[in-house]
Amino acid sequence: MKSDGTLDRAVVSSHSVFGAPCWVSLATRDLRAAQDFYHAVLGWEWHTGRLGREYRFARVNGVPVAGVSAMSGIGARMATWTPYFAVANADETVSRSQERGGTTAVGPLSFPPGRAALLADRDGAVFGIWEGELVAGWEEWRRAAPVFVRLHTRDAFDAAIFYAEVLEWASSDPRSCEVRYEDNEVVLRSRGDVVARIHSGAVEAAPDPTIRPHWQIHFTVDDVEAAARAARAHGGTAHQQGLGSTEAILTDPDGAHFTVTCKGAG
Repeated sequence: MKSDGTLDRAVVSSHSVFGAPCWVSLATRDLRAAQDFYHAVLGWEWHTGRLGREYRFARVNGVPVAGVSAMSGIGARMATWTPYFAVANADETVSRSQERGGTTAVGPLSFPPGRAALLADRDGAVFGIWEGELVAGWEEWRRAAPVFVRLHTRDAFDAAIFYAEVLEWASSDPRSCEVRYEDNEVVLRSRGDVVARIHSGAVEAAPDPTIRPHWQIHFTVDDVEAAARAARAHGGTAHQQGLGSTEAILTDPDGAHFTVTCKGAG
């Protein structure tokens, strides 16, 4: 699907990359303010596609980056960024999640050209699933890697088991994602590329009950300090580790958190 709503000649389906992150989307109370903020901070240009007037696709230099929707469109109560994972069958995925202690907030619902659902794992981390055609330019999105996702949770191994069973990671199907433990994180690979990480601290550390499990969205930028300054200047907040830091946690004017990471540092 192209950003103007027409079909792309090289359509990629969720069936061919199931289990991998395929998109990130923001639910916000003020669509116009969100567009202005992310244009100023991350240089995003906006387009309307087949998902309706209340959903915008963001691009940078022609490469798709993310989507933003008016909150009423998906029934959310707070502004938040959510990663979506490709699945072969949304109904079966929801059933597997529920059988393993996960919860379902929304769906599966039809959003032509696909179906989506909003879930939470058994520790409360929210994620979405998508069955159907992926956004036009998805292969460019994957190669450019303008965004990556990391789950912060209490027990990386337990979380990895949940997602592996629900999203069919490490299955016998050659299209499935590979899972390995590297540098104190569970690392997810699709077609050889790192596409997600699960982190819970050092391997010998006990699970931390104070952690609120959540998926953190990272957007890559050329200049972390410039992005932080722009966020503060346009109604958001920024927390950096210090000058020259390769990463900063930002908050948009509606309270949605995300991370900017220097390119090559993820």
